[in-house]
Amino acid sequence: MNVFTTDKIRNVVLLGHGGSGKTSLVEAISYLAGITNRLGSVDAGNTISDFEKEEIKRKMSLKATVVPIPWEGYKINLLDTPGYPDFVGETEEALAAADAAIIVVSGKSGIEVGTKRAWELCEKRKLPRMVFVTEMDDDKASFREVVQSLQEMYGKRIAPFHLPIRENEQFVGYVNVIQQKAKRWNDKGTVDKFDVPDYSQENLSICRDALVEAVAETSEEYMDRFFEGDEFSEDEIRAALRVGVHDSEVVPVLMGSNTLARGMYTLMADIIKYFPSPDMCKLAGINTTNNEVFEANYDFSKAKSAYIFKTIADPYIGKYSLIKVCSGVLKPDDTLYNYHRDAEEKLGKLYTICGNKVEEVKELHAGDIGALAKLAVSQTTDSLSTKKTPITYIRTAISKPYVYKRYQAVKKGEEDKIAQSLAKIMVEDQTINVVNDGENGQTLIYGISGTHIDTVQSVLAEKYKVEIELLRPRTGFKETIRKKVDTEFKYKKQTGGHGQYGHVKITMEPSGDMDTPYVFDQIVVGGAVPKNYFPAVEKGIAESVKSGPLAKYPVTGVKVVLYDGSYHPVDSSELAFKVATEQAFKKGFMEASPVLLEPIASFKVVVPNDFTGDVMGDLNKRRGRILGMNPLDDGYQEILAEVPYIELFEYDTKLYSMTKGSGVFSYEFARYEQAPDDVAKKEVEAAKAE
Repeated sequence: MNVFTTDKIRNVVLLGHGGSGKTSLVEAISYLAGITNRLGSVDAGNTISDFEKEEIKRKMSLKATVVPIPWEGYKINLLDTPGYPDFVGETEEALAAADAAIIVVSGKSGIEVGTKRAWELCEKRKLPRMVFVTEMDDDKASFREVVQSLQEMYGKRIAPFHLPIRENEQFVGYVNVIQQKAKRWNDKGTVDKFDVPDYSQENLSICRDALVEAVAETSEEYMDRFFEGDEFSEDEIRAALRVGVHDSEVVPVLMGSNTLARGMYTLMADIIKYFPSPDMCKLAGINTTNNEVFEANYDFSKAKSAYIFKTIADPYIGKYSLIKVCSGVLKPDDTLYNYHRDAEEKLGKLYTICGNKVEEVKELHAGDIGALAKLAVSQTTDSLSTKKTPITYIRTAISKPYVYKRYQAVKKGEEDKIAQSLAKIMVEDQTINVVNDGENGQTLIYGISGTHIDTVQSVLAEKYKVEIELLRPRTGFKETIRKKVDTEFKYKKQTGGHGQYGHVKITMEPSGDMDTPYVFDQIVVGGAVPKNYFPAVEKGIAESVKSGPLAKYPVTGVKVVLYDGSYHPVDSSELAFKVATEQAFKKGFMEASPVLLEPIASFKVVVPNDFTGDVMGDLNKRRGRILGMNPLDDGYQEILAEVPYIELFEYDTKLYSMTKGSGVFSYEFARYEQAPDDVAKKEVEAAKAE
């Protein structure tokens, strides 16, 4: 790969609904750029960006991939992202390296949930964007309907650049709205100019008006001229579009066919014309030596710095840290400092990555995307810089996973190997987390959705050759008591020689502190129980609260007072008093009106207005208490509720179904409450069955 200067680089992320054609678009562009000698397809499983076995099997993108495209003296780094929200972490990482976005829309399916989500991501980051409408070779595709829908949602910013031309049900050419000229593809792969067909004149007039109005919105001078009826020249239109697209005030709409590789030349030309090079973008970090702002701005003349936006940890090709150079020019064997880890990293060779192929490069200029191999301590979202000028950049906000399942090894003895494999997966995927829930005797794997976790299970089997079984997680109930009782237990065992003897009398009552498992005190007088056995008594209590007598859940909020007992000068021991205490605790607990406590979540759901009724009705079925609603921008509602944790299992699937994928939820622990009788009875019976 050649070296490209900052002004010759474009970093473009592809966003859109799953199945809209992002990966196929990358494939068509790669083919026309000469990177591949054949046009791959998702169905055939031979595309550049979907190379993982799991992606090929599922026929969908699971990872964000970088495909650098050399095009007429420029380098366009295309970042292909998954379209489904289950893999949102990959999209968020790719966005951290992008300076502009192409929102891909299927001409057949039109505007979908993923389209709106892509737009929102661009708005949040103020990314310049274009819309590319695919599948224009299909009779059912409608460019006009897509444009109209976009205009209804996003107003005058939408500027259609092209119109499709069909003859004999074939996609044969397009009308350039800016030039008001028609072009037809020929067998050489170029275009022949011809007069705009009569049947396209009306649509051309509509699109031309929309384009000119979008241009007029870019300045007061242009707006005045627009209202006065002045005509804008082609050069004026293009100059205004450059400014408007850069400022996200104008969103061009282009179209083409991925399978026929048509529309890509104009798309790439417009990427170069209208999207900003990195040196036109702002970027600031903090110089940690003086806490002053470091205006990096992708300036090649400033101190070297880079940001790690993604990590690849492949068991075959090794570990690569994908970076975006924020300032300076990186060269092989540079030594950079990681402020977050307080460690220096020797870079070795520099690489560019194209899908799963690695190519060495002599240097990487500010604004370029590349890869570093086998960094010792650096991780995703870390910053690298010189030790003389240590810079740190704002870390990418990665979505928090809320869906979890219990897992266990299919084959005994593979637990360590599974743990190591999951650790590698977590290095790559920041939205996967593993939690050891010791209180409930389970190991949990967290992800964005059930599908996301299922994918991890498949990757473990396919890539790492270990198998896990996914199970319903055990809800973290707790047990406590509601009244005071007085109880005792005498442990006496004679087996010849020294026996075992321990006798305790205790009171048990609610402690009032539900955050603490137990409170222990003793008021023994007269040496009925010698002091040296008090620790053994407390140890018996500590063991007892780990698994309660009611349903084997942890005990909380209990006060135990040792007030009397007896001992044997020969047969008494710490073990005897520990066992006696455990038996007394068990007996007293069941006499003290025991109850089961269930965890309650403080729950938040954000959905479009149209789905609020369905969502609230479903939350009521899950024993949720609706606390309120807050209207948000763009027709969304935030629903606040309290919901028992046990009712949240597989909620992600239900919410996706109810809202067609447009709803999101989050929660945090609120408190414990007494479980209803029917819920408690079910848990107690399940414990007895075990």
